[in-house]
Amino acid sequence: MKILALETSAKSVSTAISENGVILASAYQNTGLTHSRTLMPLVDGMLRSADLTGQDMDLIAVANGPGSFTGLRIGVSAAKGLAWTLDVPCCGVSTLLAMAQNLRHMDTEIVCAMDARRQQVYNAVFRAENGVLERRCEDRAISLEELYEELKNSDAPKIIVGDGAKLCYTYLLEKGLPCRLAPPQLIMQNASGVALAAQELAENDQTVSARDLVPVYLRLSQAERERLAKGLKITVD
Repeated sequence: MKILALETSAKSVSTAISENGVILASAYQNTGLTHSRTLMPLVDGMLRSADLTGQDMDLIAVANGPGSFTGLRIGVSAAKGLAWTLDVPCCGVSTLLAMAQNLRHMDTEIVCAMDARRQQVYNAVFRAENGVLERRCEDRAISLEELYEELKNSDAPKIIVGDGAKLCYTYLLEKGLPCRLAPPQLIMQNASGVALAAQELAENDQTVSARDLVPVYLRLSQAERERLAKGLKITVD
């Protein structure tokens, strides 16, 4: 099975192609340009350099949340368009599960963290042992204080990954909780992790049609929160 994977959940953008759990090609960019400008050129260039076409793909995978609202919409919309055009299924992959793939070779507790602002992180915790990931909690938006209260009861070595890793690492160290950052080349989320996670999901029949692929935001947008604060509805009847 060949999988084309997209990752647009934060500042960086990346794409990857895998075949049966092996990465064949990947492309990554973190230049501050908008994903709507950079994503498809990355996909096109990667396919050409790998001497492949969209028609060679069996599945389109995308990190569908949590993450930047705009970034997720761009990635999910691109995945839906590609899947419709190529007539193949989709796989929405948790951004946090995808980033944990970077460290599944280590026997450790993996703390995935994305900066959600307001002293919160989008977080999930995994246990990696013998190359297998065990999820310890569902994806959530959680305060740094709440995360510390959970983690302080575990004696397992902890390594932090994700674009919110430094924020989380600094807070936990200040609280006296031993932990370490993932190495620079593994700390950021990337499409290779999306592809590897999608392979396992597809093997367990966890794919969807392009129509049913949606972003997972975990919390309301700022505009929605402001409307609620004013007593206004956030949906149209």
